Amino acid sequence: MPARSRSARLFLLVVGVVTLLAGTAGVAAAEESGPPRYVALGDSYTAGPLVPPQQGGPVGCLRSGENYPNVVARGLGATLVDRSCSGATTADLSTAQSLPLGDNPAQFGGLTGDESAVTLGIGGNDIGFAQIIEQCALRSPLQPLGSACRDYYGDQLDQRISDTGAKVAAALAAVGERSPHAAVALVGYPALLPDTGPGCFPVVPFSPGDVAWLRGIEKDLNAMLAARAAAAGATYVDTYTPTIGHDMCQVPGVKWIEGLVPTSPAAPVHPNAQGMEAMGRAVLDALGAPGSAAA
Repeated sequence: MPARSRSARLFLLVVGVVTLLAGTAGVAAAEESGPPRYVALGDSYTAGPLVPPQQGGPVGCLRSGENYPNVVARGLGATLVDRSCSGATTADLSTAQSLPLGDNPAQFGGLTGDESAVTLGIGGNDIGFAQIIEQCALRSPLQPLGSACRDYYGDQLDQRISDTGAKVAAALAAVGERSPHAAVALVGYPALLPDTGPGCFPVVPFSPGDVAWLRGIEKDLNAMLAARAAAAGATYVDTYTPTIGHDMCQVPGVKWIEGLVPTSPAAPVHPNAQGMEAMGRAVLDALGAPGSAAA
């Protein structure tokens, strides 16, 4: 065989081997990288207390395997790191949260810099929303034609929302520093009460005056969150609008937010499984995930 022919065949063989090795390395790299990493941070409206199945630890965080982070992770085809915890405030993002059955480590510890998406649902506990609902449930029935809860709080919640805004801004800045390559979404709160009208006293024991006041407080909280997200360059997820008509005054099967006495597995005044599904779809739509309405 002529030397030139042998050289040509050898060259082709080497090229083939190199190409094969390069292809194999590419596949290995793709396999090594795996699915994208998604980190969920937040309070009970993220965790999904009492929505089955409850999973993960510490037990006191009451995380559901069907909370909206799980819905989002499935939609993104991502590996979920769920650091949310019931009762969390903005302070619990950077420090451990003390619970009866073990502490939840600082939620920011879940951020390693290689996540492609981060959601944050926080702020309600900073303004004391659980205590507000408790006070309204005690005071409002005493004045069903008045607004005892609004009278009790006056305008102090305006200042609480303003103070919480600064904390949320700091939290978003911290997420941006820790996860510089991630899409960041700040998730608002769903429609807890009817968007219009007097409510459903005494099934939900808030007078019409207090229903209007509570509705306004939640809308003010969500408006603050939307403004802080915009200022930080993050995506705000409106979960209020898509849950209108599915509030705690609706009948079972229609309501996605449970009342003070739940009729399906969920914590009082929190989303049930249907509510979590709706919130997850809202997040996917806001992120423009494949298959979502916004994609």
